[in-house]
Amino acid sequence: MITKTKAIFLDMDGTILNHQNKVSTYTKEIIDEVRKRGIKVFIATGRAYEEIEELTPPGFQVDGVVASNGMVGYVGSDVIFKHSLSRELVETVIKMARENQVYYELFPYGSPRITLKQDQSYAEDEIRDPKPESVGINEWDSRKESIAQKISWADEVVGDEFSKFYFFARTKEQINRWKEELDQLKKEIDFTTSISTEHNVELMVANVNKATGIQQMLKHFGLTESETMAIGDSDNDLPMFRLVNYAVAMKNAPDSIKEVADDVTDFTCDEDGVYSYLKTKFIG
Repeated sequence: MITKTKAIFLDMDGTILNHQNKVSTYTKEIIDEVRKRGIKVFIATGRAYEEIEELTPPGFQVDGVVASNGMVGYVGSDVIFKHSLSRELVETVIKMARENQVYYELFPYGSPRITLKQDQSYAEDEIRDPKPESVGINEWDSRKESIAQKISWADEVVGDEFSKFYFFARTKEQINRWKEELDQLKKEIDFTTSISTEHNVELMVANVNKATGIQQMLKHFGLTESETMAIGDSDNDLPMFRLVNYAVAMKNAPDSIKEVADDVTDFTCDEDGVYSYLKTKFIG
């Protein structure tokens, strides 16, 4: 039951983030209020940890962050757990992405995301205007920002710790073909994939997802799944929905997500749905 809740895990995109990729001050304030009442509040996101600060209001605080779909966990600036893609997998996937002309961003820990210079021209072409109708404005704006400011166009991949790959295609047909290519590669190298929209797919270490990250975070705080709630809106939230005691889907979530949830918010992410839900259930 919801009354047993001692920990809440919140997705970002489509949940606490609106379609302008911002967390409202109302959401910050309700998180503060819930935490004052002794309930731990966490972020569980597909985004890299380094992205969060710029998307949230000044003074935004949570008890911990599960980032990159369960690849890394932070409490404050301390790393609680971390997984890394192998260099062999990274090099293999980049070569395949180039052969298939698939837009990719590789996320090293602690440094800007990477796309190789030799892949820049087709990557930029994927983000050409006009925006495809089926691509969400928040994802499109994020890709535009990545191309203009976020990506480090590198001559070669350096380092040996990487949190994830993000792949995007302007057509569903192309991204679905790429998913099939990745499924074939899984027969040779084990890894996990996750999707949050019909135009993307992300790649992580095998058997890692939001649920595994949440389990590690709960263990750190001495909490259990039976005391935990999660709020989300997309396919990459399903593992955590299956794990927690009480799963809440956003009003803007697809029906397939709402069907597996225990409850649905009355308002969308653009209407401060998480603020209203937490206020009603925990503050009154």
